[in-house]
Amino acid sequence: MDRTPDREILRLAVPAFLALVAEPLFLLADSAIVGHLGTAPLAGLGIAGVVLQTIVGICVFLAYGTTASVARRVGAGDVRGAVAQGVDGLWLAVLIGALVTVPAVLAARPLARAVGAHGAVVDEATTYLRIAALGVTPLLVMLAATGVLRGLQDTRTPMLVAIGGNVANVCLNLLLVYGLDLGIAGSATGSVIAQALSAATLVAVVVRGARRHHASLRPDLPGIRQAARSGVALVVRTLTLRAALLVTTYAVTLVSGTDQDTQLATHQIAFTLWTFLAFVLDAIAIAAQALTGRSLGAGDVERTRSIAARMVWWGVVSGVVTGVAVVAVSPFLGALFTGDDAVRDLLVPVLIVVAIGQPVCGIVFVLDGVLIGAGDGRYLAYGGLVTLAVYAPVVVLLHPSLVVVWVAFSAIFMGARLVVLVHRARGTRWLVTGAATSVAP
Repeated sequence: MDRTPDREILRLAVPAFLALVAEPLFLLADSAIVGHLGTAPLAGLGIAGVVLQTIVGICVFLAYGTTASVARRVGAGDVRGAVAQGVDGLWLAVLIGALVTVPAVLAARPLARAVGAHGAVVDEATTYLRIAALGVTPLLVMLAATGVLRGLQDTRTPMLVAIGGNVANVCLNLLLVYGLDLGIAGSATGSVIAQALSAATLVAVVVRGARRHHASLRPDLPGIRQAARSGVALVVRTLTLRAALLVTTYAVTLVSGTDQDTQLATHQIAFTLWTFLAFVLDAIAIAAQALTGRSLGAGDVERTRSIAARMVWWGVVSGVVTGVAVVAVSPFLGALFTGDDAVRDLLVPVLIVVAIGQPVCGIVFVLDGVLIGAGDGRYLAYGGLVTLAVYAPVVVLLHPSLVVVWVAFSAIFMGARLVVLVHRARGTRWLVTGAATSVAP
């Protein structure tokens, strides 16, 4: 068996995983430092974090779409065009960031209230958000630049920048929060500076590549418009996923029982662990985006099929391994998060459900990455809407226990996504070759 695809998958997936794990450490580091200032500042940071993560999460297409389009041109042998298309993505990120930053700064207080802040927490969240919103543009530029480098088959540079950015973030937060006694404002300022430095480093790498391949760095309006149009479908896909997660949390609030705090606390821990496990699978999906785009750009349908099949194998194996690991440690994980015996006891059966669903998650994440790499965003958008329409009514009406909610999430939501993605992957309509793609939904 040709092991070349395995080496390529690991070469791309391992650094991608480390970069993905490094990203949430920005907020975790802020939480650890701000937490010592008091409950209100920590709660304010949590509220502001929800707003910022929502804004940036919706714009993840800047990374995914750019990866696919750049990889296609690389596969077609047009590296200059690939870099130029990546530069269009950077300009789109700057444009979106400029449009979002000012409203986010001005509406910081209403946004904090809308998420649920009240009392002293509103002031803390507002202070953090008004400063941290200045980092939206750097964050979006980081997404786009990361997409460019992934499309160029380089996941190592984003990993190194992510690690360096986290180290800078911790040092700056300690200096500004405690050394200069700036409180939560110092935490926000430190994060913005670290994000700006990370963005500047990634842009410098892209600019160096553009100059090496004689690609223009000027904004190209048709290219920017095309990048924006391509991103719309991926935005819809992302919104359907986030809506499903919100509906799941809402269903937990409807669970029968007297102790809602226990249900919600257990759900939060389980969801945090599920998200971490998703990083492992998403790293393979990122490799799938880059390799699928490149092989289709090269016009090699047979190799695309082979890579997709091998990716699915990796997804299943990763899902089985993570699932077995979760079952093995499920009796002990609760103690890392809480001393509440009721939460720890309830967490075990929920984690077993999570573990059983991991192989399905592995296939879903990988095929999602394959189709993103193929530029099949419209199908993913339609599929996401259908899946959400099937799942939402069921999980809201069927909520006798937290375990049942997680069974519904794993079996119905992830199961429906599996059916939608496998149906598409078995066909040929997504196998469009060449430097550009226009896939019918």
